[in-house]
Amino acid sequence: MFNSTINKISQLTSELGYRAALLNHARKLPALEESDRVIVDTLKRDGVYVTTLEKLGLGSTSALLKASYNQLSRMTDASNSHLTKRLPQIYTVTDLPEFSQWGREQKLLNIIENYIGLPVAFQGVHLRKDFPNEDQFGTLLWHKDSEDRRMLKMIIYLSDVEQKHGPFEYVPVSLTSLYSLNYYRIYYKLWQSGYLGITDEQLKEVIPEDKWKSCPGPAGTVIFTDPKVALHHGTLRTEERPALFFTYTANPPKRPELCTQYWDDTFAKPESYQEADSVTALR
Repeated sequence: MFNSTINKISQLTSELGYRAALLNHARKLPALEESDRVIVDTLKRDGVYVTTLEKLGLGSTSALLKASYNQLSRMTDASNSHLTKRLPQIYTVTDLPEFSQWGREQKLLNIIENYIGLPVAFQGVHLRKDFPNEDQFGTLLWHKDSEDRRMLKMIIYLSDVEQKHGPFEYVPVSLTSLYSLNYYRIYYKLWQSGYLGITDEQLKEVIPEDKWKSCPGPAGTVIFTDPKVALHHGTLRTEERPALFFTYTANPPKRPELCTQYWDDTFAKPESYQEADSVTALR
């Protein structure tokens, strides 16, 4: 009982500190162009904003794409076609300059800081290939991320994504807001799952399928999303889907231990390929 009370007091103190920090930083937020303000406002309303690399108009985009396709071509064969659950193939590319420079473009950082409301930490980048699966598990289940109170991920499609490729799908925040009954019904289902996620059939009991928003698009589609706020998943697919995932939180995030995966050795790094190339060149 005593420990529970201490924990609640600690959580309340942390939350009050967070609210105070938001108020204090509000007057320090960078100015935005009107088109960028639309991104922030839409994120706050829906939890997702969809655009393209071309519309963002960042100078380092061509280098990013060249490096992305180069690394994709060097990814080893997953050899997982015999498995009933085919996990995504993930490479951490945070340390490669083409990825980190694009992720730190000032235009992006200004947008993200205005959305998060606090100084921003660029956590890193994953190059990810998702494979066909017949059943929902992992990120194919509807879920929310937990790294921070408010965060942002940018998903960039590296190939055309139709329904067969399993596009990103979400429920608009307005349908699951804290002040709606749906929020508590979904929270209870997530709690029952151990926060691993819920199936399409379970979600249909709360939110009709025609209210879900799917995000197909051509190569170069960019999806801004707050995966902590927006209930989301990747849909079942019959063809693989390559994409980049850029992740940002406040600095520091609420749960920094969940952010190490974007730069540590949790997933393979392309440096191993570079080392292999160096060895080959010396022979």
